[in-house]
Amino acid sequence: MSDREAISHKSSYGLDIATPHTFKEYDMASFKDPSFQDRVASAAIAKQKALDQLRAKPPVDEVLMARRRQEHEVRQQALSVERTARSQANAAAKAEKASLKAAEIAATEAAAAKKAARLKPASPEEMKAARDARYAARKARK
Repeated sequence: MSDREAISHKSSYGLDIATPHTFKEYDMASFKDPSFQDRVASAAIAKQKALDQLRAKPPVDEVLMARRRQEHEVRQQALSVERTARSQANAAAKAEKASLKAAEIAATEAAAAKKAARLKPASPEEMKAARDARYAARKARK
C-alpha cells in the first residue's frame, strides 16, 4: 500500500466515503518507543564507538611533528621580521609627517611674522630713509 491510501468510512448519512489517508498509524512515535533504557544504551554504544575510533588513530610521528614545529617557527620568525619592518616603516612615515607638519607650521609663522612686519607702522627715521631712497632712485633715472 502507498502512503496516500484511501480509507472508506461511513458518513453521518450512512454513505461510504473514501478519504485520503496521509499517515500510517505507526508514523506517530510514542514517547515510550524507544524506551529510556534503549536510548541510554544506544548513547553508551555511540560513546564507546567514538572512543574506539579515537584509540584506533595512528601514533604521532615524532619526525613529522618536529619538522612541522620547525616550519612553524620559521613562519613565526618571518612574520616577526615582517611586523618589525612594518612598524619601522610606520614610525618613519609618522616622523616624516611630523616633520612636514613642523615645516608647515614654521612657514605659516614666518608668513605671519612677515605680514606683521609689513603692517607695522614705520618709525619716522625709516620713513625718511625710504623717502630719500625713492628720491635718489628718481634722480638716478633722469
